Amino acid sequence: MADWDDEENTTTQKPGGEYAHKKVMRKVDEDEKLPFTIHLEELRWRMIYCAVTVFVVFIALYAISDALFQIVRKPIGTELIFLAPAEAFFVYLKISIYTAIIVSIPMILYQVWEFVAPGLLDAERKYTGAFVIFGTLFFLIGAGFCYEIVLPLGLHFLIGYAGEGLTPMISVGAYISFMFKLVLAFGAIFEMPIVIVFLAKMGIVNPASLREKRGYVVVGSFIVASILTPPDIFTQIIMAFPIIILFELSIIVAGFIVKKSPEDELKSE
Repeated sequence: MADWDDEENTTTQKPGGEYAHKKVMRKVDEDEKLPFTIHLEELRWRMIYCAVTVFVVFIALYAISDALFQIVRKPIGTELIFLAPAEAFFVYLKISIYTAIIVSIPMILYQVWEFVAPGLLDAERKYTGAFVIFGTLFFLIGAGFCYEIVLPLGLHFLIGYAGEGLTPMISVGAYISFMFKLVLAFGAIFEMPIVIVFLAKMGIVNPASLREKRGYVVVGSFIVASILTPPDIFTQIIMAFPIIILFELSIIVAGFIVKKSPEDELKSE
């Protein structure tokens, strides 16, 4: 304690620039010593902001839930049935809630950024807009890819299993859950380049280390696909390949961002 007081006294005799630097360092030290409960409180409020946004959007979308239903049933192309009196009612609620989550992605990404921003350098905090814009763009690309390509192909393949004497009678509730599960999963997976580029910008990862993990990513992509998709190899491949391609794309982009060190250059050679 005495050492700290002596250091503080000596800094008061030095030029203002160095004194100001000491003040900044002390502020950082105080922030680092904040109780864990403070961070939990911050996380709670960020989650509340996201929940309120989703709820407000849900209220607005529920008014057009019938039009949304016509959109979400397009990939399957067959008539759907409901097995319980209240199933159709809850389906419209599900559609509105899931769509509200997708529409609220910009706010969700913004709250994620604001939660981690206090731990970033001033130079890194300026990327708020880029993170939200590109994060939203990549999420929508992933969701659109699933809606336009993966779902029609996957459903056609799965329904094609029905042999002679089997008539597909698909529950609307099961279909809506299946569809949005895949759409949200693909949207989240397409955030991979954003996350990796951000980590590369912070110096946490580099292209060389990413290349070394390529084999693990290939295996992991099929494991993730097997968890998130139906138990058929066709749909799993459709999901796994975009993960691998996005990872390779992330390595290329990270290579432009991170300056190569001598060790990286030797490894690339």
